[in-house]
Amino acid sequence: MCLSTVYRNQLTPEAIIMKNVMTIECKDGCVILTDLMERQVAIEGTLEKANLVDGVAIIRETVV
Repeated sequence: MCLSTVYRNQLTPEAIIMKNVMTIECKDGCVILTDLMERQVAIEGTLEKANLVDGVAIIRETVV
């Protein structure tokens, strides 16, 4: 199983959005994250990078 930790804008501990993410879906300007417990978080922005070997993804949040 390949679970990831997703970060907001940068790879720092303070920027963690969600851990144990199993799916990432990009839809209508939002990135929707779903974790192992089926909890969801939607972030306005774009998927900047996903490294599935290291289990890391970075979302570039849209600045309003």
